[in-house]
Amino acid sequence: MIVISFNKMMSNYNRGFFKVFIIVVLFSITSCKSLTVPTFSSQVSPAVPNYNEPSSWAVLPNKYSDKLSDWKTTKDSLVADVFYVYPTLNIEKKDVRWNVPIEDILQQEKVLEKAVYFQASAFLNAGKLYVPFYRQAHLRSYSEYDNGGDKALNIAYADIKNAFIAYLEKYNNGRSIIIAAHSQGTTHAIQLLKDFFDGKPLHSKLIAAYIPGIAIKKNEFINIPLMTSPTETGGFVSWNTFKMNHYPKRYSSWYKGSVVSNPISWNTAKTSSRKDHKGFLFSNGKLYKQALKVKVADGILWTSLPHFPYRIFILGKKRYHEGDINLFWEDIRENALVRVHSYLKKNEMITQNSN
Repeated sequence: MIVISFNKMMSNYNRGFFKVFIIVVLFSITSCKSLTVPTFSSQVSPAVPNYNEPSSWAVLPNKYSDKLSDWKTTKDSLVADVFYVYPTLNIEKKDVRWNVPIEDILQQEKVLEKAVYFQASAFLNAGKLYVPFYRQAHLRSYSEYDNGGDKALNIAYADIKNAFIAYLEKYNNGRSIIIAAHSQGTTHAIQLLKDFFDGKPLHSKLIAAYIPGIAIKKNEFINIPLMTSPTETGGFVSWNTFKMNHYPKRYSSWYKGSVVSNPISWNTAKTSSRKDHKGFLFSNGKLYKQALKVKVADGILWTSLPHFPYRIFILGKKRYHEGDINLFWEDIRENALVRVHSYLKKNEMITQNSN
């Protein structure tokens, strides 16, 4: 994940007038130049995390969650859990590692200050948050998939799987679950859903899976449907965001034919207007409401240029992958809580009818 980062801006450019500095990180997998890196087999993989230890977790209900208190506005008791898998943060071209150890301090800071603070925070009102550190695969693992990338991604997923097993055994206690992820996190969340939920007893505990940032085909799951109403549960939602009317270079091979949710209306509406947009969380910590409108295309989600004070700095952007979640942060936050309540209501009715 790359967040449109916003902090400390323009003090060097115009001292005394602007107090902020916007760094817009433009990133595309196709723009990465080939690197001379060690082969996967020549590197020693980082140590396997022990998810029975709190140090292997970025966030637990009693770890780091107090730092996110600004985002928790509801007083509802948290009857559900949220298991969140963060996106690709290891993107440096000079970093020759295939997988980053969970003890890496810089990576930990990125997880907490970017992914958790600007993405996972959207789910704080919906459930108790669980975020495992994992031996994340470098970004090149996608472009070099057949040259070691597949093995690096497998190591990363093995951690997510082990973390989820530990979560079920140690923390879950039969509670209902939201799966949330983005980008590489979604790659792993897809497999997690297949291994633990799709056609499995645990599917009955799935409130929803919010898994944007990776193209997902209509037949990806057997029993986990694409949700097409804001109160539907037991399914998933997904989208990939681009500038209005822009088709990416690899549209036909990567995106065309993939499912697309409308993260504003949460139904089958192909468009949403600005007045319906709940809020875009920018990296200055401010929420900009009614900032954009969207249009659902074949395999991708188009969005207008967000209306907020610093829009000039993203005028040239055509790919909004880094904003898949925080562009719709308030929309997601409200909908996640709606689905939790809907899930509880449905289960209450089932219980009453069975008595």
